[in-house]
Amino acid sequence: MDAILMIEADIELPMLLDHLVEEARTLVGARYGALGVLNPARTGLEQFLTAGLSESEERAIGPRPTGRGVLGLLITDPAPLRLHELGAHDLSYGFPANHPPMRSFLGVPIQARGEVFGNLYLTDKVGSDDFTEEDEALTEAFALAAGIAIDNTRLHDRVRTMSVLDDRERIGRDLHDKVVQRLFAVGMALQGAIRLPDLDLVRERIDKVVDDLDATISEIRTTIFELGDSALPGGLRQAVIGVADELAPTLGVRPELTFEGAIDNAIPQQTADHVLSVLRELLSNVGKHAHATRVLVILTVIDDVVVLEVIDNGAGFAPAADGRGLGLANLRGRAEKLGGTFDVQGVRSGGTRATWRVPV
Repeated sequence: MDAILMIEADIELPMLLDHLVEEARTLVGARYGALGVLNPARTGLEQFLTAGLSESEERAIGPRPTGRGVLGLLITDPAPLRLHELGAHDLSYGFPANHPPMRSFLGVPIQARGEVFGNLYLTDKVGSDDFTEEDEALTEAFALAAGIAIDNTRLHDRVRTMSVLDDRERIGRDLHDKVVQRLFAVGMALQGAIRLPDLDLVRERIDKVVDDLDATISEIRTTIFELGDSALPGGLRQAVIGVADELAPTLGVRPELTFEGAIDNAIPQQTADHVLSVLRELLSNVGKHAHATRVLVILTVIDDVVVLEVIDNGAGFAPAADGRGLGLANLRGRAEKLGGTFDVQGVRSGGTRATWRVPV
């Protein structure tokens, strides 16, 4: 159980494998333990970790094994192997100088999802001449944990390699949806400061702008380095209220907010981040183009679907312009990437309704 929990704890793979081989050696009652990780071609061992040997003993032995002899047998035939006398096996390759004597042997393959990643070896059963079937079962459990850890690490490496282009797209989209909109709001605030009659009010407005610029710098760092992956402080509901309050001066009116469903509990973090970016973009568009006197924001979670609606009573929406701007294209792209839709329509009584809908 401790080994499995360590996998979930996001510990670096070499440290985790060291822990697994040591725990296996201790629990099974072996004097020595080792764990070999196969190279990508599965022709030999690219890593070989040991337990039970001191640093001076390892230095005296010399280079690590690469997968010959009995160790090579487990590579070509990945199945549990128990031996009474390791040196008596036909494929025994012998031990190098300064290597401690080893007699009883237990080796099991490290695998996950049907793929073999290496082997776990134990030698010299303490208090007995042979390893038992129970020892073999326990060792296989540790080997499975090691297989899951190695598989997870390699999958994450593949995902990181494949996500380079996605990251470029994300950075461009987030810079527009978050940073550019913040800068637009700052510009509007500075323009409004020109018309303020009192110097103290001007100073107060400028202080607010400085704070907004600090927040913008933080957004840039978050966008590029993804430093903001932690959960939203106070939940999504509170974050939506914060965006509405922040953009109220740009809109000229505070948006009316309506929530329905388990907003903070049902919406995963990644989707919540998208919701906030979409809301910021939509409200910024209203502030730029609509000249509205009333803005409604409706966020609902019903039947595992998140729906964000922004409705205004402003100048209306020209269908011919749909999708031409970078902002609307970004909003549609965000929705489609999550398996959802984005739609903008004119309201019969005047104004615009934008609907962003994605599955949870």
